[in-house]
Amino acid sequence: MTGTRAILELDDVTVTFTAGPPLRRIRLNAMMHVSLSVARGETLGLVGESGSGKTTTSRVALGLHRPTGGAVRFDGRPFPRRRRELAGRMQAVLQHPHWSLNPRMRVGQSVAEPLAVLGRPVGDLVTEMLGHVGLEESFATRYPHELSGGQRQRVSIARALVTRPDFIVFDEAVSALDVSVQVQILNLIRDLQEEYGFSALFISHDLGAVRYVADRIAVMRAGEVVETADTATFYTAPAHEYSRQLLEAL
Repeated sequence: MTGTRAILELDDVTVTFTAGPPLRRIRLNAMMHVSLSVARGETLGLVGESGSGKTTTSRVALGLHRPTGGAVRFDGRPFPRRRRELAGRMQAVLQHPHWSLNPRMRVGQSVAEPLAVLGRPVGDLVTEMLGHVGLEESFATRYPHELSGGQRQRVSIARALVTRPDFIVFDEAVSALDVSVQVQILNLIRDLQEEYGFSALFISHDLGAVRYVADRIAVMRAGEVVETADTATFYTAPAHEYSRQLLEAL
């Protein structure tokens, strides 16, 4: 069930990059005065065209990029200067599993790695997590290249969940999969969220996938959030013209 207290808050966040040769630098605004929140147990869907600022937003949410202006709060407190203070409490599942899975490590080692980094005991957690994502214990001894795309993404989800995080970013987590496998992974995400209660930022250009898992929708365009609405309202009566254009394209 969605909680009322926000686990993540972005308050008037701006991110500016500089580009070009030294004497002809230009400033690019990847995010402009973005305010978003994700409640405990909630999934916020973040949609928009390529280049709209979704990935930058995810990096700010995970503490991988510090904003030029504005504030970021996690669990009601300002984001710590040392991201390690939140180690294990936030994780990410990326578009391509090989971005987070070392091809030279067996699946069991990859799933256990976040625990090892935190100095936590592994015990039976690897087998337990593989089971929760629908993989048999024998998968622990396999290498990523021996698995299908859907199986690799299940491993990535197990790896993300093994630290029992409060918050997970799913960044285009199903877009590289076949349609039938996408549905399986989306169902898995919903089931696991119900079981573990984590909050999620689900980033995708696929409005159908977002509709399936998100409680609320935020729409980004050219670095700005142009609309935020609960899912039912967004898909039946979008308020912004750009949102209507996205839905018409769908």
